[in-house]
Amino acid sequence: MDTAELFVTSGGLLLIGLVVWYFFFTHQTSAQAVAADGGVQAIDIQVQGGYSPAVVEVEHGRPVQLRFHRAEDNSCSEELLLPDFRIRRELPAFQTTTIELTPAQPGTYEFTCGMHMLRGRLVVR
Repeated sequence: MDTAELFVTSGGLLLIGLVVWYFFFTHQTSAQAVAADGGVQAIDIQVQGGYSPAVVEVEHGRPVQLRFHRAEDNSCSEELLLPDFRIRRELPAFQTTTIELTPAQPGTYEFTCGMHMLRGRLVVR
């Protein structure tokens, strides 16, 4: 193996390592929903290259409002899926879409974009 092949192979392995680190080991932001008037737990989620916060904690048996503000026009983020609650919504660019649900059981429920590339979790306690 000559120097050029060694350089290209090393660079490729480095890039693979960076991709694995980014998708599997980066820290996800977490937030707890705040109870507003009437006991509704509300949280604002920014959609821009991902979900922020990516982990939302709520209490079971109480209504929840997830307010997704899509601050981009990337086609990947135009749809939101919460399969455990049978929710599929379009997220218009540069607008806020409110999703209301009442989780009956504690657990961890995933939400994703329509392409399953952007991921978040709803942790119900």
